[in-house]
Amino acid sequence: MYKKLFSQTIIYGLSNVLVRVFPFILTPMLVKAFGPAKYSIYADFYSAAGIISVLLTHGMETTFFRFFQKFKDNASRQNTVYYTSLTSVFIVSIAFLFFGISARQPLAKAFKHPDEVNFLVWFLFILAADAMSAVPFAKLRIENKAIHFASLKIMNSVVMFLLTVILIFWIPNQINNNGWGSGFFIKIYNFEYGIGYAFAANLIASIITFAALLPTILNGSYKFDTSLWEKMLTYAWPITIAGLAGIINETMDRQFIKYLLPEGKAEIEMGIYSAVYKIATFITLFKTAYLLGVEPFFFSHAGEKNSGKTYATLMKYFSIFSAVILLFLVANLDWIGRLYIRNSDYWSGFKVVPILLIGSTFLGIYLNLSIWYKLSDKTHYGALISCIGAFITILFNYLGLKYTNLGYWACAYATLFSYFTMMLISYLWGQKYYSIPYNHRKLIFYIGGSTILSLLSYYLSNSIIVRTLVGNILFMLFIYVTLKIEYKDVAIFKAKINTILQSRKK
Repeated sequence: MYKKLFSQTIIYGLSNVLVRVFPFILTPMLVKAFGPAKYSIYADFYSAAGIISVLLTHGMETTFFRFFQKFKDNASRQNTVYYTSLTSVFIVSIAFLFFGISARQPLAKAFKHPDEVNFLVWFLFILAADAMSAVPFAKLRIENKAIHFASLKIMNSVVMFLLTVILIFWIPNQINNNGWGSGFFIKIYNFEYGIGYAFAANLIASIITFAALLPTILNGSYKFDTSLWEKMLTYAWPITIAGLAGIINETMDRQFIKYLLPEGKAEIEMGIYSAVYKIATFITLFKTAYLLGVEPFFFSHAGEKNSGKTYATLMKYFSIFSAVILLFLVANLDWIGRLYIRNSDYWSGFKVVPILLIGSTFLGIYLNLSIWYKLSDKTHYGALISCIGAFITILFNYLGLKYTNLGYWACAYATLFSYFTMMLISYLWGQKYYSIPYNHRKLIFYIGGSTILSLLSYYLSNSIIVRTLVGNILFMLFIYVTLKIEYKDVAIFKAKINTILQSRKK
């Protein structure tokens, strides 16, 4: 059981790392080429992408998992579940695309980018294509086709990365330095697009990925069940609300910056904040990889006798790895940040990163805890929790940005308190309605301890050398104490490895 989960999580994890590595590499290239004001255009569009994507998929990925497992002994009904969820997403996505293109001018103006209508249209197609790919990707996951899933995700990321580099950096260099001025490229290339070519690259990659998924989309006998669709929507709408609220917590703070800060300052603050926020991607990588592998596992093992104990064990190790990653990143933030973002115009934002990293850690714990309302079909509780988090986010961002001089610090504090509150409420309600025997003392020690040590190591000194030295000492101390606490499990793991090695020698 654990072997299968581990192998799939490794595949999902490696693919997720590779998928995120290319945008992660691309960010310092973009921030070096474009200042905060220009980069903010790119960040602005993508900060709105999440909330639109949630509306387009409207919870059908998780709903597909749930209903697919309900009919695990009936392949025909599973096929109906697949095409019913797929059709639902297709209808919404096509309608969105039609109305979005029809209203592109007022939309661009309302979004405060009236001169970027072309970028907006490309962006609408990106969102629609990605949404229509969501359920086919979910089907690959539930059918345990991890390698197929991973290869398509990696392909998408590689194509987008290469095209962005070619369109933004390579072609202009050839035109300017190698005499292409009278050739084909100068006739079709528009230097004024600048960072907008990143949208073009993303669009091409999304279209190619959707085309590669066509065999999965068409692999089955099409059947749409209206009564089943109604039941699925009943299950899905709280997930959609939770998703919307979650996206408000994750990305909508950029929109608050844009609309609440003075023009000029808003673009610079958004650019800096969005760039340094990328450093929190390290924790997001681990969280996403884990959830990709574990969510189907949770659903498929929900009815087993010791499922609660299994979930508790997984939570413990998730907490340990999250705590270790958090402490390492904070301890080495100064040199990692400068190595990653080489444009000093952005370095003033590094001090806010520990707060964002801690908030991302709380989010990971919350998402792990959230399995209780999915397994007990109480998804409306998930919606309520996320709405509470969204309310905190909106309140902190509004008050902090409008009535104080905190700037993007208000966004970081909003993220921290929102995720902490969601994590706490989910735990309390989860133990009431779907009790899981978590080891509370260890969870509090690992997450609470790493949080306190991170704050102490980074904010007690203004010296980069002192922060790095103290932070790494505390990091090694935390590793040592954790190994002492978990020595029994470590000993068992070592024994298994030794057994495997000895059997191979024989």
